[in-house]
Amino acid sequence: MATEFSPAKINLFLAVTGRRADGFHDLVSVVAPLDFGDELAAEPGGGGPAADRFTLECDDPAVPVDGANLVLKAAAAFARASGFAGRVHFRLRKRIPVGAGLGGGSSNAVAALRALNTLAERKLPDDALAELAAALGSDCALFLRRAPVVMRGRGERVDLLPEGAVRRLRGRRVLLFKPSFGIPTPWAYGRMAARGGDYVPAAEAEARLAGWTNASRPAEELLFNNLEPAAFSKFPALPLLLARLRGFGVAAAMSGSGSACFALLPAEAAPDLVSDLTRDIRECWGPAAWVGETRIA
Repeated sequence: MATEFSPAKINLFLAVTGRRADGFHDLVSVVAPLDFGDELAAEPGGGGPAADRFTLECDDPAVPVDGANLVLKAAAAFARASGFAGRVHFRLRKRIPVGAGLGGGSSNAVAALRALNTLAERKLPDDALAELAAALGSDCALFLRRAPVVMRGRGERVDLLPEGAVRRLRGRRVLLFKPSFGIPTPWAYGRMAARGGDYVPAAEAEARLAGWTNASRPAEELLFNNLEPAAFSKFPALPLLLARLRGFGVAAAMSGSGSACFALLPAEAAPDLVSDLTRDIRECWGPAAWVGETRIA
């Protein structure tokens, strides 16, 4: 059996620069994997009938386990590319909230590619895995790296940050929180396109990123997400809470297309800061709000 950790991610910097002719959007984004995530186990010899060599079970009943799940799409793509002919049953232990903007589905897909590459007699090289990941979804390729990265294009172009910038991010404490509702990614980008004025020119996005990367400025000064206006106009509970949490002296933002948000916690935070923030989150969003503390990997 091959078991893979499937991390969540946060977008510390997300500048959507425009809509492409193919319907996707171009972006510049700094994305950091977290120490928090799911776990995917791949058991050889499992699977169903010949037509269903790859099968999936999940401990979260809200997660589809049919061909709509990216784990099974990734497995099928891997088999086509590598000639893998085995039968595999996947077990997904789900911890990343669904519809959160934390990259759970994309991360699961890459975990499946890694697990199958471990089991396969004919291994695929890293560049072939990256090509498969990029074809599965815009967020997938970043999970092949185990460090904060810069994504460009529609997300398929992934570069590591300079080491000095990585040091400013790695190990930072993060408080994640999500309301009881999710925000579908296609809706968020569609609303941005309909609004029309939220895009950031690519040159401006690159200049903002370079200004942070080339200086010794803290992670708090990197935070930016121009998908926020589209989401906030529909879901005012998000900006109201973020403004309230900033009153505690923490930097907070929405991750990706939402609905999950995060706050960067000071290294020497007061002992009761997390409990105070959690209390305010649940006062604003109700007891069903999900809250978790982790670190940037």
